[in-house]
Amino acid sequence: MTGQDSPVLRVAGRPVGRYVTRPELPERLSPRPYLHPVTTLSGTAVTELSPADHLHHLGVGVAVPDVEGHNFWGGRTYVRDQGPTELANHGSQRHVAYQLRDPDGFVQELRWMAAGTELLRERRTVAATELTATAWALDFTFALTNPTSTPLSFGSPATNGRPGAAYGGFFWRARKENAAPDVFTPGAEGERAVHGQPADWLALAGTTWTLVFAGATDATRRDPWFVRTAEYPGVGSSLAHTERVPLPPGDTLVRRVVTVVADGRLDRGEAAALVRKAVAQ
Repeated sequence: MTGQDSPVLRVAGRPVGRYVTRPELPERLSPRPYLHPVTTLSGTAVTELSPADHLHHLGVGVAVPDVEGHNFWGGRTYVRDQGPTELANHGSQRHVAYQLRDPDGFVQELRWMAAGTELLRERRTVAATELTATAWALDFTFALTNPTSTPLSFGSPATNGRPGAAYGGFFWRARKENAAPDVFTPGAEGERAVHGQPADWLALAGTTWTLVFAGATDATRRDPWFVRTAEYPGVGSSLAHTERVPLPPGDTLVRRVVTVVADGRLDRGEAAALVRKAVAQ
């Protein structure tokens, strides 16, 4: 990894992702560290940064639209019985320190700040591992601790009254191409069938690349997938799907997603095999 604020992840010596530690972004985008560009081993980009359709989509990272009413997702806030609304409620994720920095990963400490107050402390662990000559895995864990003396809770537009919009948590904005990507899980195929459903893994296949997402803890596997392909290509693990998720004072919430980044279009069997290898490492 090189660079003070933009370390580069490498797999077998090849750069596969740049991590922007201290982004200079407008407050409305809920400034936060992110990975972009992320590429396959052959160099094909599989992320997008601030696309015209959603300026607050920032490659790969953690974003939550409602932490006690504060927006750590960016853009408008969904207000019950009112709809998407511009509010001055945006928070930011601020880098504190790297506990570990290696060419293939890092451990980072962050503070989630809103209205001049620290709401959350995060320990983020990211590692890149070679799987085959054409595939590697991004192992992404975030642990959120409530350092305050009062209970906190996480919400989403879905918990605030917008059905099907349970985004928030780990989120990957993929590259938009002329044709929408295919999406499938071990037992279903297509955006309508996989969105809002839990699955051991979920694959997003573009023209020359495939991303396979897998929850790597029991709690993460219970979270349904948030999926978009027709409007834009994006996949997230839904932190607050139907109900708000509480976080009492001093408690820590942990989620871990392992993503296979592969050249070529994988079929169901190939995706499953690579996920097993990635999660086992």
